[in-house]
Amino acid sequence: MAATLSVNLPTFEELTVPEVKLSAVVLRAASLHLGKYCEAYNNEFMLCKSENGDPRACLAEGKVVTECTIKFFQKLKSSCASEFKRFYKCVDRSSSDYKFYPCRKTQKAFDDCMLDKLHLARPELGYFCRVKVHKTNRPKPEPDILVLPADDLPQKLPDDYERRHAKYGSRYPFFP
Repeated sequence: MAATLSVNLPTFEELTVPEVKLSAVVLRAASLHLGKYCEAYNNEFMLCKSENGDPRACLAEGKVVTECTIKFFQKLKSSCASEFKRFYKCVDRSSSDYKFYPCRKTQKAFDDCMLDKLHLARPELGYFCRVKVHKTNRPKPEPDILVLPADDLPQKLPDDYERRHAKYGSRYPFFP
């Protein structure tokens, strides 16, 4: 993507955040609990991204999501490290696409630990697919209004305009 001189790009200091240096299997194994723990921050970031359409406007929200993720894994490491390690190693070794079903026993032990020590229950099936209303303090963006020139407006046909049938019939077999 090309950028002109009028585009204000963020500086390296604005883009620098501590990274979450974890593998895909670790993130997948913790994904349900992580999604529930950082749900409000993720929703705020996604709302900002969809409303603005410019990722530069949502750098602050993205940093907050990263901080929440780091806090989550620090809490997980301090309270349920052994159960989580057994679970993600099982997920890693049991299937090539990181399926959970071969590891239900270790998943149950991990879920119980998360509930007992962090008071974070695994969300039920379909939780993240539900429609939720997210309340935010950010101002609503101005809507883009499309203004057509007056000579470009389509002309309305009169009601008695002759309508001919299609030459080869309808594309729908039940309608003539």
